[in-house]
Amino acid sequence: MKKAILFILLAAGITAAIAFRDQLDVGALESWVTQAGAAGPLLFMLIYIIGTVFFFPGSVLTLAGGALFGPYWGTFYNLTAATIGAILSFIAARYLASDWVERKTGGRLKAIKEGVESEGWKFVAFVRLVPLFPFNLLNYALGLTRIKLSHYSLATYICMLPGAIAYTYMGYVGREALAGDEAIIQKIMLALALLAIVGFLPGLVKKWRGQPMISVDELKQHVDSGDAIILDVRSEADYYGEQGHIDGALLIPLEELKQRMDELKEHPAKTIVTICRTHKCSLKAADLLHKHGFKQVLIARMGMTDWDARGFPVEH
Repeated sequence: MKKAILFILLAAGITAAIAFRDQLDVGALESWVTQAGAAGPLLFMLIYIIGTVFFFPGSVLTLAGGALFGPYWGTFYNLTAATIGAILSFIAARYLASDWVERKTGGRLKAIKEGVESEGWKFVAFVRLVPLFPFNLLNYALGLTRIKLSHYSLATYICMLPGAIAYTYMGYVGREALAGDEAIIQKIMLALALLAIVGFLPGLVKKWRGQPMISVDELKQHVDSGDAIILDVRSEADYYGEQGHIDGALLIPLEELKQRMDELKEHPAKTIVTICRTHKCSLKAADLLHKHGFKQVLIARMGMTDWDARGFPVEH
């Protein structure tokens, strides 16, 4: 019953936010904040939090925060409220549907979910720095995974900071332009520079993010289900040596991988899990695969060393 009531409230709130979003603008917000007096910033943050939970466009509120409170306090209010709203959305999704999603996901969707979970805070940091998905929808989607709330919250607050600074300053500059500020040209140039910095983040994040790793327990699930290519990138001597190899694993030594890409492209499975003695060579292999257009690549953390330590079956 509690879940049903919460679901109805969320659905009603989202519907209302979509229906009345045109009636909320900077002028209306300024009027409410001014009338609230000293409590104005708290009122603004409350509106921002509710708006985040109910799918109101965050960019509109962020620009409004810059216009109302300036670049410094505006950034603080915007970032804090957006993070609190994101946390509430995350908790609501986890409370309402995470158990159901855990039971129902399988196949490729399960592999994608496990890939997200294996990266943890790194994935959260990536999607916050490089907003590929709608902010409000992403908050709920991440609540359906097993990512830790503490990791989600901290990565969200820190990694939304660059965008919050840039868009808050844009709102501030817009307000100053309307007021006829003489130094508006310099401020516009600074705003464009901040947006340019945010635009460079995807390339930097790609290098910093690395590749998603999975545990050998998750690897065992892929082996049992047969839904992935297990790509062993060790030498032939190691493949047949003391550690042995996983039954069905495809042997392509790292130094031969670039010349044998076609063997992988012809395989029906879309997900590739790279494995070696630990994961040093697997990381290099995954990077090479990404450069050649393979998107769903996972890395077995500590590779055959952990696989043998867990007592999982091997072939010699």
